[in-house]
Amino acid sequence: MLELQGIRKSFGKIEVLHGVNLSIRGGEVHALLGENGAGKSTLMKILSGILQPTAGKIVLDGTERHFADYDAAIAAGIGIVFQEFSLIPYLTAVENMFLAREMKTRLGLLDRRAMTARAREILAMLDVDLPLDVPISRLSVAEQQFVEIAKALSLDARILVLDEPTATLTPSEVEHLFKVMRQLRLNGVAIVFISHHLEEIFEICDRITVLRDGEFIGDCAVSDTDTDRLVEMMVGRRIENSFPEKPAIPADAPVVLDCEEVQLRKGGPVSSFRLRAGEILGFAGLVGSGRTETALAMLGAHPSVRCKVLVDGAETRFREPAEGLAHGIGLLPESRKEQGLITSFPILQNISINNYGKYRKNHWFIDMKQELAATEEAMAQVRVKAQGPHARVDTLSGGNQQKVVIARWLNHQMKVLIFDEPTRGIDVGAKAEIYALMREFTAKGYSIIMISSELPEVIGMSDRVCVFRSGGIVATVEGDQITSEQIMTHATTGRVQNVA
Repeated sequence: MLELQGIRKSFGKIEVLHGVNLSIRGGEVHALLGENGAGKSTLMKILSGILQPTAGKIVLDGTERHFADYDAAIAAGIGIVFQEFSLIPYLTAVENMFLAREMKTRLGLLDRRAMTARAREILAMLDVDLPLDVPISRLSVAEQQFVEIAKALSLDARILVLDEPTATLTPSEVEHLFKVMRQLRLNGVAIVFISHHLEEIFEICDRITVLRDGEFIGDCAVSDTDTDRLVEMMVGRRIENSFPEKPAIPADAPVVLDCEEVQLRKGGPVSSFRLRAGEILGFAGLVGSGRTETALAMLGAHPSVRCKVLVDGAETRFREPAEGLAHGIGLLPESRKEQGLITSFPILQNISINNYGKYRKNHWFIDMKQELAATEEAMAQVRVKAQGPHARVDTLSGGNQQKVVIARWLNHQMKVLIFDEPTRGIDVGAKAEIYALMREFTAKGYSIIMISSELPEVIGMSDRVCVFRSGGIVATVEGDQITSEQIMTHATTGRVQNVA
């Protein structure tokens, strides 16, 4: 159905795609794999007319095509669902689906009845039921995802690009999405599926194309490969074990953070946990179990009924995150782009932003030489790959953006780091680097709370694991007890520690 032949793309003197090939058959789910920065999104933007290729051909149904813009690609039957949605939050699902191509009556008025009927028809085909008369902002992430897909299908898309569609979905929502994809495949729709979760590739995809550093590495049938081979194609080397070896935590390691009482809601469970020096304490549980809320409540960033916290043995209660910062506790939030970084700012300012007092000169001025030197040192410490401290953060890959957030807190000399979904949206190679950095930090005496929805990550990285359910901790497991069976049993059936 579709061929991209020898696609090249340059930005100025820098070529980012070096003769990439991609062939898509009708009625297949085709995985497009590669590390962050491999060129996947650039290639898809060229396919959808958002960017123009420097060289190469797009052949659709045997005919060479040129898409001057996004509308031209849509008219040819190519729809794309971006990782970051393109929905207008205060409009309804129907209004978003038919934006700029509204149906009208013979009098030229909006035909809301016809648009609603068509929207229901498409959503029924997807086996999705959601409210059509409320603003998009009131829908769940999964519901917004299906609105995006329905919007693309309402354009009669025969080729659908899904860019990291499962990144923020629960397991049940992922399964529903896969059910929809299988139905679309039966209807002859070709799907390009971009994901960093290799287990998803083997579950839903038919064929795979791998890119590395802007180059076409190869393609193959899913049935003809395995995880190790794909990782080697993506990163150019084998990653024998993504998780570093766990060091033994001394029995007399001091407790740096002691949360004796954290209660999120009246009548809800009361949780307690301790974090020791040099330890990675995992927070596991199903989505909505209270993992992130408990960590944020401890920092004063989420409402709580009560929250008794001891830092280095001294009792305190943080009324706002700035007070936690003053006590050496830093947060790497789940949403890097919305809460962790100012992406339009350079790396330099993102690393310095919480710590300008460190560079104060003559009370009123900033010592820019000192700021630059400290930034370069922090970037080197976490191995940020960028053109330099003045590079904008939005030009970096997801893994390097995460490293910038880490560098900020190291520059601020934090002693406790809270990692919320530390590797979400990050490729396998960058994941291994983040894991290695985390262990380097704990070896230096830092302590880490790691909140993660990925069980292999929780099991591979945590020295102890607090399992959450219904807003509280139901169990703490360590050593040989850190298994998927133990964690999921507690997360789905466990009783809370105590209720008040």
